[in-house]
Amino acid sequence: MRLIRRFVLGLAAVLLPAAALAGAQKYEPLAASVRAGLHAAIADRASPEPQFPSVQEKVDWLTEMSARLSRRMPDREGRLELLKTAYYEAKRAGLDPQMVLGLIHVESGFRKYAVSSAGARGYMQVMPFWIKEIGDKGDNLFNMRTNLRYGCTILRHYLDIEKGDLYRALGRYNGSLGKPEYPNMVRGAWEKQWGWGPQVIGPR
Repeated sequence: MRLIRRFVLGLAAVLLPAAALAGAQKYEPLAASVRAGLHAAIADRASPEPQFPSVQEKVDWLTEMSARLSRRMPDREGRLELLKTAYYEAKRAGLDPQMVLGLIHVESGFRKYAVSSAGARGYMQVMPFWIKEIGDKGDNLFNMRTNLRYGCTILRHYLDIEKGDLYRALGRYNGSLGKPEYPNMVRGAWEKQWGWGPQVIGPR
């Protein structure tokens, strides 16, 4: 019964993520140096135009990802803007863009104004306390660029804490450290919906 429940939860998250699932990052006091570093990462307003290995790879990637996302985001320009920003912010934070798309898939189903029961907001379901911790008072977590930058920066921070263990970092991001359901749901979406080359998520 437990295995069936996990399978159903994972399948539902991959195929029909109707509600904001998680984004319940838990408040943990940050060292001043860590806070300053994260604030600098958030505040940098460099152009979000992504840099691909080649023009052809950029065209191929955007064309393929846009087709996959079209059912959830019918507006082509909006899709391309999200994909380019997600790619840029993921690479900027040292993350795999496909994994970030998988996380967005599970967290919000690509709904810009998603709000979880815990109060997390936007595509990557960022908790509002992060604005006070590392951002500026006027930051809007429903702004696409702001939300993706916060989300990628926070996940990078958790990866650093966990010494590169993505499985545990995802647990921290979701507020469910040590439980397998959420990392496995992200892995499932990453591999089944947004895969682009080999991926490894860590222990399961």
